[in-house]
Amino acid sequence: MCNKRKADDISQDSTETRVEATGKDETSKKRTNRECKDREVNAFNGASSIPPLIALAQSWDGKQDPTGWLMSEKLDGMRAVWDGQGDLWSRAGHKVFAPDFFKKDLPRGMILDGELFLGRGKFQDLMKICRTHVPDVEAWKQVTFVVFDAPLINGGLLSRLQTAKEEGFNNSDSLPFARLHPQTLCRGREHVQSWLGEVQAGGGEGLMLRNAAAFTADAALHRGGRTSDLLKVKTQAEDEALVKGHQAGKGKHSGRMGALQVVNRKGKAFKIGTGFTDAQRIHPPKKGSVVTFKFMELTKDGIPRHPAFFRVRPDVDRSEFPL
Repeated sequence: MCNKRKADDISQDSTETRVEATGKDETSKKRTNRECKDREVNAFNGASSIPPLIALAQSWDGKQDPTGWLMSEKLDGMRAVWDGQGDLWSRAGHKVFAPDFFKKDLPRGMILDGELFLGRGKFQDLMKICRTHVPDVEAWKQVTFVVFDAPLINGGLLSRLQTAKEEGFNNSDSLPFARLHPQTLCRGREHVQSWLGEVQAGGGEGLMLRNAAAFTADAALHRGGRTSDLLKVKTQAEDEALVKGHQAGKGKHSGRMGALQVVNRKGKAFKIGTGFTDAQRIHPPKKGSVVTFKFMELTKDGIPRHPAFFRVRPDVDRSEFPL
């Protein structure tokens, strides 16, 4: 096992939280980081290794006090894991066929969790680029791999990001297509709402909150799976569902889809009947596909109220839902 790394100081400027490295001598640092790298390379076994690495967010209810949590912009991109061996993988465990120039300078031996990002509001364009098996080199030059964790390094989030910075991101000129995602120390609910307004006014999707107490240098190793230590913040709640069927339309929608019959991860079945374009009603999301929908709140029975279709999610695997 790797020795835990500690952060002596967490200082905040107007935009991000910085972590100062400890005063370990360089020989000790290199030896510790090499041990971490060797463990990561040996631990990763392709697609089967992805689910335990991915931490999945719950929604912030607005009531929980986020003071002292770490805050960052929620990127409208595609979740991706760099395996430290030469390949990128989707959260569903599918290989991402990125061109060699995009991957060649990413740190070997260090597993990184992040987001492939094209820009605010460009998710669908990004998916067209990332899902092809023959990469469009020119299109990939617009994509950035934004890293927010190095999950198999010992210690908390800030310690892990500090190691990633030292070992893989010291020279930004050598990594023009990758960067670390800045983390800001949250000052409270008003801070969340203020920054959320700024991000969404600029076309951003929302914010992410990470429980600093769960991600400190003395915390246990990174934990994958759905967790209350990671919260997404949006003006409307959002979730995914598996398409089980199509309900025929009536009236103005006669002859095309009226609603999607779906089930969420908890096995709750319901229908999504709004949010579609005319083209989507004629050619609706296929049975077995995963879709994102927005809603107001959950009923006492756990059913989303006023669900509205948002988009298809080819990057989310159907195995996350009861069949």
